[in-house]
Amino acid sequence: MNRREFLLAAASAAAVLPALSFSGKLFATPANAPRFLLVFLRGGYDCNNLLVPHGSDFYYASRPTLAIARPDPGNPDSAIALDANWGLNPVLRDSIYPLWQRKQIAFVPFAGTDDLSRSHFETQDNIESGEPTANRGGFRSGFLARLAGALPGTPPIAFTKSLPLSFQGATTDIPNISLKGDTKSHFDARQSAILSQMYQGTSLAAATADGLALPNTVSQDLRDEMVHASRGAPSAKGFASETQRIATLMRDRYRLGFIDIGGWDTHVNQGSVTGGLANNLRNLGGGLAAYADALGDEWNNTVVVVISEFGRTFRENGDKGTDHGHGTVHWVLGGKVNGGRIAGEQIVVNQQNLLQDRDYPALNNYRDVLGGVLGRVWGLSGSQLQSVFPASKPKDLQLV
Repeated sequence: MNRREFLLAAASAAAVLPALSFSGKLFATPANAPRFLLVFLRGGYDCNNLLVPHGSDFYYASRPTLAIARPDPGNPDSAIALDANWGLNPVLRDSIYPLWQRKQIAFVPFAGTDDLSRSHFETQDNIESGEPTANRGGFRSGFLARLAGALPGTPPIAFTKSLPLSFQGATTDIPNISLKGDTKSHFDARQSAILSQMYQGTSLAAATADGLALPNTVSQDLRDEMVHASRGAPSAKGFASETQRIATLMRDRYRLGFIDIGGWDTHVNQGSVTGGLANNLRNLGGGLAAYADALGDEWNNTVVVVISEFGRTFRENGDKGTDHGHGTVHWVLGGKVNGGRIAGEQIVVNQQNLLQDRDYPALNNYRDVLGGVLGRVWGLSGSQLQSVFPASKPKDLQLV
């Protein structure tokens, strides 16, 4: 690295280092403290081919090429029956279904927002702000930032390249780090010393030191984790390997986390048990199962919620895909989750009950559902929940 490249890298690092700062208090957090991870599926995933309404004739009439077959013990590509009405995509047989059998995962169908724009960006921002759609004050305050403010001693982190809206507006710096790329430091020891000296005695001194140390610390943590957890076996690729890394940090340091996953906008050639959606679900399921395994006993102190900005149209389109919809399915999983059930308000899946003859209605507002979950996880008071989700009506579905 020549002098010009170093100065440019140093300037770039200085711009983001405050977001990577953390306090020594994080290391004092009790090991058995509650942990919460929000997984945001960006793109609006097709929940109808995750949680399959196999009891609905209308589902099969609406999806001549995309429908997943009704449960059939002789057909490995058929839906896995969860109850008389709902089944699970068979690509999750080895990852999510065992959690269902252990009653460590629940699904909440007909979930979502009251935002009917069906716009990716608008609805994502709406959800991350956590404010009521009609009285939203802007996009400078996220609900996870407000939650972190209500939970002193609960260190937060975003596993993203830049700080997501959901964590913006916090009164203290919240670290963010992308685990998709190289976790090694881009500065050698001499360059790190120069950069630290540049900011010595300034308000950025602590952030600089922490930001320089974090990649090296993460890299060492990951090497140790792979050696101890893998027992010589190669690690899974894709999302599964990423969640194993996240588990290292969530187990040892952080208690409130966020990660987003893209690639869920399936307008063309979506597939059913093969294709783009099936591959995404397989990677997601494998990653979540790996996360649970990597946490070990701390899985019993963990809750993970999987959400998306919206679902897809109930009927398939002319390109063998699905378009932007409304209601979706939330996942709630963890070692002590009251799972093995389909939770929340539900209706019969037929044409008459579609919203605008198009997609699922959102009967379980995400703010109310998340408010109920978070209230259970941390024992939050009504006023605390209102600070996180203003004007919400927390719905305790007894998921935790």
